[in-house]
Amino acid sequence: MEVLREQMSFLLEQGLYDSAELLGCFLMCAPTANSEIIPSVRAENMVLMADALYGKKEYRRALNMYRQALQQCRVSPKQAMGGTRTPVQSRLPAVNLTHFSNINENEVKYKIGLCHLAVHDTRSALSEIEGIPSKAKTLRINMTLAKLYRMTGYDRAATAAYKECLRQCPYVLEAIVALAELGTTPKEIHSLFPQVQQSKSGRVVTDHIEPVRWLQRYADGHCGVAAHDYKGGLDNFNFLGQRFPNNLHILLEIAKAETALGRGDEGVHNFEKARQVDQYNVTSMDEYAMLLRTRGDHAELNHLVHGLLNIDSTRPEVWVASAIYWEMRDDKLKALTYAEKSIRVDERHATAYIVKGNLCLALNRSEGAVMAFRRAQALKADLRSYQGLVRAYLAIPKQKEALCAAREAMRAMPHSAKALTLVGDVYAHNPDGREKAQKFYESALRSEPGFLGAVLALADLHGREGRNDEATVLLQQYLKNWADDSLHTKLAQILAATEKLGESLSHYQTALSINPLNEAAKKGLERLEKHMKGVDPDALEDEEENEGEDADADPEEGEFP
Repeated sequence: MEVLREQMSFLLEQGLYDSAELLGCFLMCAPTANSEIIPSVRAENMVLMADALYGKKEYRRALNMYRQALQQCRVSPKQAMGGTRTPVQSRLPAVNLTHFSNINENEVKYKIGLCHLAVHDTRSALSEIEGIPSKAKTLRINMTLAKLYRMTGYDRAATAAYKECLRQCPYVLEAIVALAELGTTPKEIHSLFPQVQQSKSGRVVTDHIEPVRWLQRYADGHCGVAAHDYKGGLDNFNFLGQRFPNNLHILLEIAKAETALGRGDEGVHNFEKARQVDQYNVTSMDEYAMLLRTRGDHAELNHLVHGLLNIDSTRPEVWVASAIYWEMRDDKLKALTYAEKSIRVDERHATAYIVKGNLCLALNRSEGAVMAFRRAQALKADLRSYQGLVRAYLAIPKQKEALCAAREAMRAMPHSAKALTLVGDVYAHNPDGREKAQKFYESALRSEPGFLGAVLALADLHGREGRNDEATVLLQQYLKNWADDSLHTKLAQILAATEKLGESLSHYQTALSINPLNEAAKKGLERLEKHMKGVDPDALEDEEENEGEDADADPEEGEFP
């Protein structure tokens, strides 16, 4: 039997779990494996068999076998030997046979927890791993425990567990990211890093300075992003990008921070750079897909999604990107199916809920949108979840709840012009609140003069109130410093409304020269040209759309398998 056990251990080390399980069946039924075998040996055999089952992803069978192994570990000699005892056995102390076993009970408990986790029973997994004594918790156990606490909503316990991970090893970078997202201050995280040492002569040991410095910068970057200070986070990531050129993770963080700041060109550049570093990377590619959709780059989005499907279809990012693709194709029901599929793959992927919420809004399912955005907010609150929640409440309509959500965003991002603009959007929805809306938009522009979202919102408000001249002056003032296609498009719309068709035409053309993919400018220009020819642009719009769909259906379908 010893030979079988050795060979089974070898097979497990080699990752040959099917062969190990087959051999385990013989080991468990070997002639000596009967009621007289000592429980510790039987337990060792069971753990080997459970390891094979876990490797085969037969988690419930493995769970049952691990539990039986623990029970065998706790059998006393008296229980194992039965009622009859020889004179020699009578002189042996009745101690627990665990003392004679090679099994680490705490490791088996951890494996039981992993089995519970694999079958999505997080509460049982947490209960099992919590039972391991503190002194016996390795780095791996503490990391799993921290993730379980976070999954079950025990943020304070999760924070403590992640801090313990950093005490055990300061280079566990995912613990730094998690602590930042949980609201831990940079100073607290810095205190967990190795302190700079000094030699006997009083000189600082330089070997310890550099790692500590970049770890601190890394923590500062993620804390900045978590606190919605994207500019501060970006500064730290740029520093790390210079220190570690072509670092995939840092490039992705830079791209996301640039996107959050509204710097679409820089965001695209860094996402593309990250893909050049590793063309098979899937992480954050759904964020890239969202950026491409916003910019109207249909061809690149199609290329991205097709590539992701060929890389790894088991990742949630792939199905989020697919949902964005089908939303771009105006097949919102299919897009929603893919968004829900991404959630089934990973129910804690926040971006999937944001996309689902936007799709629910487009399909007039406002209540479903509220639930999706709330879930996204609980997982990882950012401006997009707040914006979506406000839009969903306004669509129901629930003005009071929308205002509460907007003010919640303002509290979470007290220095954000975007949050101030969001509050203004709620007031602008009600004719009686438009004066307050104007004050919030103007406050946003004082806070961040270059935030064009507030400029466009204020210009739109002026237009709705019939103050077209004020809207025109505002937009022309900003166009002196910002050659932005969205500003030209908005000005063209205002000018068209005041029958200044020639000027409107010029601004539509300028917008498209800056960004040929600007859909609003394309549609506006098309309507304007019909209007200038004396044709009602609304009369033929539906008919032409239907004809366009019929003509383009087959070729476009071939783009995406």
